[in-house]
Amino acid sequence: MSERQRGPRERMVFSAAQLIRRDGVNATGMREVAAHAGAPRGSLQHYFPGGKEQLVGEAVAWAGRYAGARIGRFVEGLSGPTPGALFAAMAAQWTEEYERDGFVTGCPVAAATVDRAASDEVTRAAVAAAFTAWRTPLAEALTAMGVPADRSADLATLMISTLEGAILMARAEQNVRPLTAVVRELGPLLDAAVTRPA
Repeated sequence: MSERQRGPRERMVFSAAQLIRRDGVNATGMREVAAHAGAPRGSLQHYFPGGKEQLVGEAVAWAGRYAGARIGRFVEGLSGPTPGALFAAMAAQWTEEYERDGFVTGCPVAAATVDRAASDEVTRAAVAAAFTAWRTPLAEALTAMGVPADRSADLATLMISTLEGAILMARAEQNVRPLTAVVRELGPLLDAAVTRPA
């Protein structure tokens, strides 16, 4: 859905996710979200009667759904779908963004976890659900590639955890080296987990 096709509510959720991935939850204000979305400030209370907590929860949920949906698109784009190639595609999304736009953004789910998971149960539950929304289709894709079902969820967790760590390090170092390193080192391990042809 393009930016123009989104209604004001959807634009605010999307804007919140974009601002959280840049600045974190604590530095993202409701007025800033409304301005970024091009929505009237008064619409915030209308659409999000639960305030910032509700908006953050919905932004994090959106991010989890987005990441989960990307898995299928990554697999479709692979000429030879293997776990290592899938992980490389996941990392390439970030490498390309950082090389194009600089190291200004990260994952909104990770940012919300860091900022609020210890102090806000609603946000903690939202980020846990978002990671599940990402991990589940990733595990299913691994199983379809020939990874035993009893290993797929654990390997999906490993892939997401490794990617999130590499994103943090890349931003800190202002260099894509951590992303290229994890692809190079984790790819063979992931491909070795395949026990049957896809």
